[in-house]
Amino acid sequence: MEHLGVERVDRIRLAGAFGSHIDVKYAMVLGMIPDLRSLSCRRGRQRRRTGARIALLDYSSRQTIETLVSRVEKIETALEPRFQQHFVEAMAIPHKTPTNSNLIKAVTLPPRQGLGGPSANARRRGRSARPVTPPA
Repeated sequence: MEHLGVERVDRIRLAGAFGSHIDVKYAMVLGMIPDLRSLSCRRGRQRRRTGARIALLDYSSRQTIETLVSRVEKIETALEPRFQQHFVEAMAIPHKTPTNSNLIKAVTLPPRQGLGGPSANARRRGRSARPVTPPA
């Protein structure tokens, strides 16, 4: 989204077995999909068979498909400058940075906590973050 300059997502289509079985609300809580205005999104159940039939039987549809495929832009996440930061922020549950203004209308989210490593956890428990060396 950052690469394309997109601020928010208006709609998502989930396809296949993944799309058929995922609970959109909890996918948003986990940060798997962005915060949507509506907790519903379109589900495409096994659309690949239908698309394959259309592509095989209708020449004009096949041309449309080829045109759309040629517009697909592959984004190499390893080369994106802020990908690692976005990835680490997404490891928090709920996601560390989005406000989830739409999601909080439907569920009570747990309080946000920082994404510290083991040393941050040790400090919260009142212990030293440095490893303890046993006596020789």
